[in-house]
Amino acid sequence: MPGQVPSISEAEWEVMNVLWERAPQTANEVIACLQERTDWKPKTTRTLLDRLVKKEVVGINQNQKVYTFYPLYSQSECQLAEAQSFLKRIYGGTLKSMLVQFIEEQPMSEEEMKELHTILQEKSGNPKR
Repeated sequence: MPGQVPSISEAEWEVMNVLWERAPQTANEVIACLQERTDWKPKTTRTLLDRLVKKEVVGINQNQKVYTFYPLYSQSECQLAEAQSFLKRIYGGTLKSMLVQFIEEQPMSEEEMKELHTILQEKSGNPKR
């Protein structure tokens, strides 16, 4: 789907996770799945589905007797958009500041450090030999 991914709320992420697991799904299927994970009433889930349709993040297949819902964006597209939004809001768009803070504050295993080093090497065009 071309264009910028619309911003979605934390509750809307829950609905999207259900649709990314399996789509298309009816509203009742989404409701049943979310009732296993949350204490939401069916009306709450229907409202969230309606919001996601209005935001054009979720599509509706109306060719059947029962409408089915499906994601219009992949999970990775939404994750990237959310990460970019977070980076702009919290770190002024500076990736280095965020990475430095996380690296200094979070424990990392030797394996994680090697993996990060490999990613940075490949990004700079100097693959590890």
